[in-house]
Amino acid sequence: MSVPMPTFAPVDEQLTYLKKGAAEIIRETDLRAKLEKSRSTGKPLRVKLGMDPTAPDLHLGHTVVLRKLKHFQDLGHTAIFLIGDFTGMIGDPTGRSVTRPPLTREQIEQNAETYKTQVFKILDPEKTVVDFNRRWFGPMSSDEFVRLAAKYTVSQLLEREDFHKRFHEEKPISVHELLYPLVQGYDSVALEADVELGGTDQKFNLLVGRELQRSYGQESQVVLMTPILEGLDGVQKMSKSLGNAIGIHEPPLEMYGKIMSISDEMMWRYYELLTDVQVAEIEKMKREAHPMQAKKDLGRRIAADFHSAEAAAKAGEDWAKQFQKDEVPEEVEVIEVSLESIRAVERGSDAGDSGAILIRVDKLLRHAGLAASNTEASGRVKEGAVTIDGKDLDRRVVWGHAQLGVPFVLRVGRRIKKVVIVG
Repeated sequence: MSVPMPTFAPVDEQLTYLKKGAAEIIRETDLRAKLEKSRSTGKPLRVKLGMDPTAPDLHLGHTVVLRKLKHFQDLGHTAIFLIGDFTGMIGDPTGRSVTRPPLTREQIEQNAETYKTQVFKILDPEKTVVDFNRRWFGPMSSDEFVRLAAKYTVSQLLEREDFHKRFHEEKPISVHELLYPLVQGYDSVALEADVELGGTDQKFNLLVGRELQRSYGQESQVVLMTPILEGLDGVQKMSKSLGNAIGIHEPPLEMYGKIMSISDEMMWRYYELLTDVQVAEIEKMKREAHPMQAKKDLGRRIAADFHSAEAAAKAGEDWAKQFQKDEVPEEVEVIEVSLESIRAVERGSDAGDSGAILIRVDKLLRHAGLAASNTEASGRVKEGAVTIDGKDLDRRVVWGHAQLGVPFVLRVGRRIKKVVIVG
């Protein structure tokens, strides 16, 4: 019994979906031709996205290109998520002004396992091909590797912007870094990729893949690049180290609250890059929807993607209680703070007979995780941004009173925690 050919949507319809949120396609005419051939033959395109497991956690910035891989998957094409367990040991030099310290094999393997579970928050695990580039680089002979290295010249590699800059600034460039674009490019040869996805910062590496495929007798892949997502500040790229990121493992309320903090202008960019909402619908919302309601819908969509619709709805309700109705949400983090870490006086100097303990408010905020330092905490108090059990603190307050074991609600700006001081 013959197996029926898969049915693909009309090419123009596919292109409209795939171009949403794309920064550049090299070349769109080639992508159209590949989609037309795929539709006529019933053979899905092989679409590759590679990520080196250099960090254990992903944030929403990483999901922009993952979502584009999902779009190909939605259209019936083969989504290949390649974990760079070999390239990760080299370290991608993209955007680096110094050599990246190499990770150990153990770190790579540990991070790779977390990547596999995280990407399935977006991709369909039943339809995704997960591969590792050690599969072909591990058994590659030294002769084969030398032949690969012969495909490119040093002058070609030094055309890469970050290499070019480091070379002229007389900063070191290790030989293994020069090999990285070749190694990434060869992945496309090994996988016979029709399309490779990546951020705009990966353009050099992606184009090397096109050239290597030609030199190995294959048809060149199409390169589709996605923009680099700005973080919560709306200026710098999303990064955990810059403190402007939304991690995909963050609790629903934290995720929802961070979305609500972005600007109205940035909201539409997040709609385009972080949701599957079509461009026409986004444009309609811009014209007709109230910005606050549109932002709430965005927060619910994103929280639901990484948790559940129920958890997202609950996050929306709790956020409204916390910031619109000035109520304490039902599910708020409870944290214990050691008395010794925030005590302002020696033992035996407690205030009065009420059982109250004299504490340093700035230290309380820091140890509760609501300020990064005592200086920042003091600044927040002086701004009038701190309340305890709904009562505003005097802006000159340095010390306060609390009772051991009795929980109280500590709020700093839009962040809230329930605190229990323990001896």
